[in-house]
Amino acid sequence: MIKFIAKRLWYGLWVFLGVVTVVFFLFNVLPGDPARMMLGQRADITSVEAIQRELGLDRPVHIQYLNYLNDLSVVSLHNNKKEESLFFLDREKYSATVLFSVKGRSLVMKKPYLRRSYQSNRPVTEILATAFPNTLLLASVSILFAMIIGIVLGVFSALKGNSLFSKGALVFSVFGMSLPSFFAAIIIAWLFAYVLGDFTGLNMTGSLFEVDDFGRGEYLSWKNLILPAITLGIRPLAIVTELTRSSLRNVMAQDYIRTARAKGLSMYRVITRHAMKNALNPVITAISGWFASLMAGAVFVEYVFDWKGIGVVIVEALEYYDFPVIMGAVLLISVILVLLNIAVDIIYGYLDPRVRLQ
Repeated sequence: MIKFIAKRLWYGLWVFLGVVTVVFFLFNVLPGDPARMMLGQRADITSVEAIQRELGLDRPVHIQYLNYLNDLSVVSLHNNKKEESLFFLDREKYSATVLFSVKGRSLVMKKPYLRRSYQSNRPVTEILATAFPNTLLLASVSILFAMIIGIVLGVFSALKGNSLFSKGALVFSVFGMSLPSFFAAIIIAWLFAYVLGDFTGLNMTGSLFEVDDFGRGEYLSWKNLILPAITLGIRPLAIVTELTRSSLRNVMAQDYIRTARAKGLSMYRVITRHAMKNALNPVITAISGWFASLMAGAVFVEYVFDWKGIGVVIVEALEYYDFPVIMGAVLLISVILVLLNIAVDIIYGYLDPRVRLQ
């Protein structure tokens, strides 16, 4: 099992390296001068050239790429003597621990450095660290809602055969899968917050923390999570429902299920002990993939509901061509996706020993 996990981690590292390479070169061919973005359009040539030297934009692109990889790496190599070097160990940039030094070069262990925002000059890690917990909370609640309700609906739909309930669940699944999140967010916000707002007590926009100017100050507002979480969870809910329904129906038709029922086991025991363990494999894949997708796809829902997460950060960064923020957000989402895929492979290996053997 250890060899199986190590192999998955190795593959995940190569996938992430490919993502970093694509992201770096993609954003380096886009129009826009970062120096002028930071200084404004009226900046003089001397200031622009100074910023370009500081950012390393006056170096060949392959040197910039190696420097970017060095900044992202947890263990990196730096020059600790020449301040003009692009790889200089700047203590203001890097929170690093020197492992050892040889002839003016140091191997250090540090946090990944995602550069600074062109607009606010804040570290990108600080911006993402502020917004990420809100997106993680929204995505987690959404996928939990989709998983619990979807599995329950799928199980009952599979057991009911061609009943009205089963057909209704199928219609709901098709409708949920075809409904765009941006459109669903607008409709749900308008219906449940604007039209029925007096009855539901919900707001069209709002984040997890609200500010009361009349004495309460900043306070936690959980009700603002309800509408965006339901909106974001509609599509994965529909997919989990349909996958559970079809997978469980296929498993229930297998010979070993007939044998278990012929031995006199109750339906509850047959489903929980035998059928669900095999039927949940495709559901686990869907849930893991959709959780990562929700982290990225929350952009539209967060923008509509003004939920202060990664989505709002990405939209604002796109408006001002703030490339380091966009690149940092994309890489963060990529890391989550890679780690989730590795976790799913490990869960597969636990549920089905054949995966480990392959």
